[in-house]
Amino acid sequence: MISIKPFESRHLRDLYAISLATGHQGGDAAHLYDDPDLIGHIYSAPYAVLAPSFVLVAVDDLGVAGYALGATDTAAWEDRLEREWWPELRQKIPDPSYAPQPDWTADQRRQSMIHHPSRVPLAISGPYPAHLHMNLLPRAQGFGLGLKLLDAWLALIEPAPPEGIHVGVNRQNETALRFWARAGFHELDQENGRTAWMGRSAGRLDLPAV
Repeated sequence: MISIKPFESRHLRDLYAISLATGHQGGDAAHLYDDPDLIGHIYSAPYAVLAPSFVLVAVDDLGVAGYALGATDTAAWEDRLEREWWPELRQKIPDPSYAPQPDWTADQRRQSMIHHPSRVPLAISGPYPAHLHMNLLPRAQGFGLGLKLLDAWLALIEPAPPEGIHVGVNRQNETALRFWARAGFHELDQENGRTAWMGRSAGRLDLPAV
């Protein structure tokens, strides 16, 4: 039995662990990194620390098996990260810009993202200002939990709904691309970059009653 619950501070290490366990095209990235916290520093921990009310966790008998988290105003969120999140990390984590990019390790690529974060294109964050990150461990996949978790997160932002919501998906993660399409997201650009931007209205999903 899996339940969806509000985030609590004791779940922070679980978010880091899940970020790593799903960080390589949806699969385990542990073998790629010397610092296992780098992915979590970017994609999950800042939400848990700065905006915990917009974080949900999926919990089963073994513990936290997944999460959904995000922000309703992406541009404002990126500004807040620059003020309140990146500076402390930059004091602890080296900037790899001294090394040629083709020689970068996985750690160095993430370190560069911390020192030189890219902003979501305005063509995406303008009409679809909210954004979401969601990951499930393999044991929680395959029986509809993802849609339920997404709908629960959409319920969180329903009191002050943005016009739309977007996600950034690795184009090589075909499972994730299919999931977001099934959840009503459509591709927002036709470029062939690594990230596929997908968006939809921020309304609740039409899930069958249980």
